[in-house]
Amino acid sequence: MYTLMDLPYPYNGLEPQLDEEVIKTHYTKHYTNYLNNLNKVMSKYEKKYSLKELPKHIEEFEISDRGEILYNVGGVLNHNLYWLSMDKEKSNPQGNLLNKINLQYGNFENFRKDFNERAKNLVGSGYTFLVSNNHGDLTIVNMINQETPISYNLTQLFTIALCEHS
Repeated sequence: MYTLMDLPYPYNGLEPQLDEEVIKTHYTKHYTNYLNNLNKVMSKYEKKYSLKELPKHIEEFEISDRGEILYNVGGVLNHNLYWLSMDKEKSNPQGNLLNKINLQYGNFENFRKDFNERAKNLVGSGYTFLVSNNHGDLTIVNMINQETPISYNLTQLFTIALCEHS
């Protein structure tokens, strides 16, 4: 079955931006529930896919389980990226990613403004992602609830959460 990703920092590792209780509750309750619910529904299937492969094979599962599978695998995948997208030290992308951002948006500040505007336009709970398609083109997308860009054959690069806990 699937397992939780270890946090790359202690529960208090993002203070003062996010306090220990917020991270602890979010990790031990929300994130853990998505994983437990996914494992529960997947326990009746013999098919074994990685978390990232699962949304791409959703048609192989009973239609009555697909919504629950997609919601919970999205919750796990989105949170895995969410944990990795945060760091106490402020940093900007570097290397090839920064070059691609500069090429598509003119400079990093233009990208940041566009990313923040897109995030402000999300209705309800969800995430704003920077994603890449199969050709390496970058796009900023909003996904509601626990929908994951992986379902659309996009590679998640980083995200911000715009949910009840954010």
